[in-house]
Amino acid sequence: MKNNSIGSFRINHQDGEARQATLTTAHGEIETPVFMAVGTKATVKAMTPEELLESECQVVLGNTYHLHLRPGEKLIQKLGGLHKFMNWHRPILTDSGGFQVFSLSQLRKLSEEGVEFRSHIDGQKCFLSPETSMQIQMDLGSDIIMAFDECLKYPATREETQKSMDLTHRWLQRSKQAMTREQSLLFGIVQGGLELDLRKESLQQITSVDLPGYALGGLSVGEPIELMHQLVKEIGPLMPINKPRYLMGVGTPLDLILAVDSGIDMFDCVMPTRVARNGTIFTWQGRVSIKRAEYKEDDSPLDPECDCYTCRTYSKAYLRHLFLTGEILGARLNTIHNLHFYFQLMKRARLAIKAKEWTSFRDFCLTRFVK
Repeated sequence: MKNNSIGSFRINHQDGEARQATLTTAHGEIETPVFMAVGTKATVKAMTPEELLESECQVVLGNTYHLHLRPGEKLIQKLGGLHKFMNWHRPILTDSGGFQVFSLSQLRKLSEEGVEFRSHIDGQKCFLSPETSMQIQMDLGSDIIMAFDECLKYPATREETQKSMDLTHRWLQRSKQAMTREQSLLFGIVQGGLELDLRKESLQQITSVDLPGYALGGLSVGEPIELMHQLVKEIGPLMPINKPRYLMGVGTPLDLILAVDSGIDMFDCVMPTRVARNGTIFTWQGRVSIKRAEYKEDDSPLDPECDCYTCRTYSKAYLRHLFLTGEILGARLNTIHNLHFYFQLMKRARLAIKAKEWTSFRDFCLTRFVK
């Protein structure tokens, strides 16, 4: 693929605010709306790359903070980059490490220059700045690189929010200056908490820096979900029309559908893999808790509307048995289904937008995923 096509973003169809588009990266095209699987430590938990491909996964996320600490970006670079290291040859997005660093509130020291923190592994002192975050992500060979930002705690005062978003803007300018890898696409991150006017101000700040894409960050950090939905509904349509719009760390099937309805293109969340290991399954009939006694003798599949390997092959009774006995296979089969469901949800969204049937599909999903 020629470098001059990398970063191109083409809106193919639009129905209301919902968009179906194509983003070109160095490792292929991404069809949006898209849900991206979280592969924190260079692996999507419980899944092989082949299983991800079978489930029609388009993008995997890597975590800058965790990969920096172990095994280290220089080792991964020496071994041919993150794609080769984890045997994933479709697009990879890496976060900046900011969210993980800022979750270590007792172990970090923030300054204009960056963040000094202690490793959660061995307590060793480390430092991340816009420049070091960009270098780590470039060494990994990421297709989409996230700018280094401050992810603020919830709740935060208006003064704290203003100070944080201004710092994020300055760090974005440094992030862009530090970017030298032409094959990678840098996305800026809009902050501003739940203050609508500050979100709009941050949006102006971040989009004043010309970039291949923009994200909404600082959500799903404990705020009431209705407030998050309302904020996305207000801000989503205001984001640049001709660039991909990415909602970070969100969320449930309902969250995704409402965000697509607000013009958002890209999503990631640990939810489908994390709750799968806890026995919670997403289906077209709503959520299923596989440990419930009612499934003890149930020989039906998890979801009669699903064609994933788990649903084609195993019964609820067997999956309940695996969960109650703590078998690793249970976590794997539940994860295969949940990720397949998320990917199919976005695929059906793309088809609905293309067919100008988005409103009816959205309303169908709202009745199914209301819980």
